[in-house]
Amino acid sequence: MAAENTKALLLEGLDCANCAAKIEQLVNSLGGVKSATLNIITRTLLVELKDITQTDLVYAQIRDIVSRTEPDIELVPVEHLRKLKRANDNDNSKIIRLMAGALLFALALLFNFPFWAKALIYCVSYLLVGGKILLQAGRNILRGRIFDENFLMSIATLGAFAVGEFPEGVAVMLFYQVGEYFQGLAVDRSRRSISALMDIRPDYANLQLGSELKKVAPEDVTVGEIIVVKPGEKIPLDGQVIAGTSMVDTSALTGESIPREVGENSEVLGGFINKNGLLSIKVSKQFGESTVAKILDLVQNAGSKKAPTENFITKFARYYTPVVVLTAAVLAIIPPLLIPGAAFSLWIYRALIFLVISCPCALVVSIPLSFFGGIGAASRQGILVKGGNYLEGLNNVETVVFDKTGTLTKGVFTVTNITSFAGMSKEDLLEYAAYAESFSNHPIATSILKEYAKPVQPIEIENYEEKPGYGIQAKVHGKLVQAGNYRLMESEKIPCPEVDSAGTVIHVAISGQYAGYIVISDELKDDAVASIRELKKLGIGKTVMLTGDSKLVGAKVGTQLGVDEVHGELLPDQKVMRLEVLEKEKSPKGKVAFVGDGINDAPVLARADIGIAMGGLGSDAAIEAADIVILTDEPSKLGTAIKIAKRTKSIVWQNIGFAMGVKVLALILGAAGIATMWEAVFADVGVTLIAVFNSMRVMRLPAARPAKW
Repeated sequence: MAAENTKALLLEGLDCANCAAKIEQLVNSLGGVKSATLNIITRTLLVELKDITQTDLVYAQIRDIVSRTEPDIELVPVEHLRKLKRANDNDNSKIIRLMAGALLFALALLFNFPFWAKALIYCVSYLLVGGKILLQAGRNILRGRIFDENFLMSIATLGAFAVGEFPEGVAVMLFYQVGEYFQGLAVDRSRRSISALMDIRPDYANLQLGSELKKVAPEDVTVGEIIVVKPGEKIPLDGQVIAGTSMVDTSALTGESIPREVGENSEVLGGFINKNGLLSIKVSKQFGESTVAKILDLVQNAGSKKAPTENFITKFARYYTPVVVLTAAVLAIIPPLLIPGAAFSLWIYRALIFLVISCPCALVVSIPLSFFGGIGAASRQGILVKGGNYLEGLNNVETVVFDKTGTLTKGVFTVTNITSFAGMSKEDLLEYAAYAESFSNHPIATSILKEYAKPVQPIEIENYEEKPGYGIQAKVHGKLVQAGNYRLMESEKIPCPEVDSAGTVIHVAISGQYAGYIVISDELKDDAVASIRELKKLGIGKTVMLTGDSKLVGAKVGTQLGVDEVHGELLPDQKVMRLEVLEKEKSPKGKVAFVGDGINDAPVLARADIGIAMGGLGSDAAIEAADIVILTDEPSKLGTAIKIAKRTKSIVWQNIGFAMGVKVLALILGAAGIATMWEAVFADVGVTLIAVFNSMRVMRLPAARPAKW
């Protein structure tokens, strides 16, 4: 979730990528701002404040920056992307001006009016189409900001008028404005696609108050209260079903198309849609801590962590345009002075072509759109990526490290063997172990309690102590019970046998004497083997499994999976140490990804280049520490995420190569006098539209057939 000192602002009406880059740069220069990121796709400015008490002052400074850069933008604090509005709503005046200007332009072209009449019609047409551009360029010049697209279009078209090229001057402005309009439509379409992800946010909850139901905001429901969800409604909060059965649609969160059956004691998440039954649910988390709120926060703030390519393009555009403008000035002045008979009007015209071509909108808009589209495509597959930098980073993963329990295995344990020693019966051994494990929520403890199948009396338990990486110690019925792995027995100097078993072995000692062991078996997840195989096909050089389980169990599971390395009997800090060893073995640009789900995995998730958490059953600590969250708990989704990352990277570089290739070619042809203003318009507006529509392909990715990319 976003930190308390991080605030989000919606810049309603912002569609200019260059303006967005300027606003971001200026806000970052404010004294009270630690960092600021402006996402042109969502129009969301995410500001991290140095001091929360300066919020009002910083807001005032940001408003001043925005009004100076783009006076028509409305600045409002926001909480969720669902508040986004369509970019082109209520924009009929622009369409009317463009149509009127285009009509006058056509009249001047088609009919043989006197020169003065044609010039007048072209001027009126030009002012209708580009008057706002001229006004904005003038404002920016007065504020000391020259090199933007308004200046480029203004100087290029006014220059065309100055050398007598009236039709081309009007045409450049007309096609630029039409291109901007369609670009706005394309980007707005992507905004609506991203906003559709926000439909998972529930609008209300039916709170049960005695025999009555009261419709309240999800934020107003507290933990422990009962809510009722009717057929067709969204489940507003995480909780446990206490009455009723139903089928629930989980696709909005997990990407799974098949409805899931839930009944009494089933865990449900906010954002699921209740299909056919009436459900009474005991709330387990407040809305701010619920899964749906975290998803909303992750998607909204994903743009705050830009990919290196995005940052490069932003910096590149900042220097690229001034360089081209200066080159155009040199082109207009130097050749006529050096080449005998060269006309200034000819070289000024070529310089104007340079200016039209130089606008970097194709790159500035399409690159962040590509990354945001990739994040959106991943979200629809049940994969939450916390930033474009992590999506791009997946392309460079060389080593994938997995936790075992709950990540590659189901984490659903069953007791398969009980062996007692020293006259202890199996029933008594199980009872002592069940009492000792009764306060733990670990899957192993749950399986022992399930096998015991009797009520546990907490009054019989004293001095309970959990030893991470070792086991449990507690007084049960007045006797000291120690239950855990081989390392626990070894640390307490209690002799115990080495058990050759494919399952997890829990050794039990009572009053310092070894009493026996319990074998608990886990199953591999259905897609675990296929996911390791898929990673190999995708070019992952090494797969590693780290587990706190015994080396024997780890080795057998590793063989079944086909992983390259297995390291067992590891404590949380030892997992971190092992990960650091793997970090040293990678190439300079390579990355190590770690996939885990438990609290003990949080340090490794945070330490890895890319931390990936299982978000369905995973702990809150693991989800918070991770960079990517897999909501379906399927390891195969990692392969899907890498495919999306590779597709996104491919589209990004297609746009960069296409835009730069066309622009460089047009610049050369323009300087040589071969390209005209018409080719220049295509090199600017046409390339931008093609790049934007190409970027949108990643968002239209079919969710059901990711393997056919």
